[in-house]
Amino acid sequence: MDASGEKKTRGGRGKANVGIYVYCVGERNDLRRLFDDELPGAVEEAPLELIADGDLAAVVSEVPLTDFGEKPLQERLRDATWVAVRAMRHEKVIEHFAARLSVIPLRFGMIYLRRDRIQGMISERQAELRAIIERLRNREEWGINICRDLETLMKAVVSISPRLVEISRRAAEAGPGQSYLLRKQIASLAADEARLETERVVTEIKSELSAISDGAKRLSAMKGEMSEAGEVVAKLALLVSRSRLKDFRALAERLARSHQRAGFRLEMTGPWPAYNFSAVADQHD
Repeated sequence: MDASGEKKTRGGRGKANVGIYVYCVGERNDLRRLFDDELPGAVEEAPLELIADGDLAAVVSEVPLTDFGEKPLQERLRDATWVAVRAMRHEKVIEHFAARLSVIPLRFGMIYLRRDRIQGMISERQAELRAIIERLRNREEWGINICRDLETLMKAVVSISPRLVEISRRAAEAGPGQSYLLRKQIASLAADEARLETERVVTEIKSELSAISDGAKRLSAMKGEMSEAGEVVAKLALLVSRSRLKDFRALAERLARSHQRAGFRLEMTGPWPAYNFSAVADQHD
């Protein structure tokens, strides 16, 4: 391996019981320069290195197939502690490179058995990889969690929905029996109105933030997922130009203020490696 981190590939076969773990793909010369400085640790005790084809390269390290082979890895993935440690190392490697240049981050567990297969992947997908790198250049992925306090939202919809305002008025004027039935109806309708209002707010926030971003995706939120800001009702991933980050933050803060009285809160997270905007087909050994 030379000083740039590139290991000379002779033939296609790898070492016995050793796989090649791939972290990210970027432009060869930019990546080589970063190998002159201190690098983060790999997922296992092996140095980071580059495998290149043309002017693109992959950041990789060797891993033991006793843990990272197809069947052993399936077993290891059941061990939450083992996964957490290695996933954290994986993230630190990608964050190190993504913070300094445009790279395509790969998901945890991308492993090849032969070095020439990695070179072949880079060669075969030159156009796809280049297009992704250009799309990510000078951009970052930011997350927006849209949270709500359901009790506050339910009270808000009762006061703003014309239908519920009318039923509330009738309940206030009715006798005890009729008032009880009308208030039960209000509770039922308020739940429906809260669901509609939640979807309306999520759609509005996504639309507004999309207009100032270079990409936007709505991600899955687990049912009943909670954060310090309340129930997480939607998650957004947004690709933001670094030159527009100040404007993006200001808009997110304005949207948060405008929906706060109805019980909504916004959590902004990031920057993250742009996993949600850099999908590469998962084809490997």
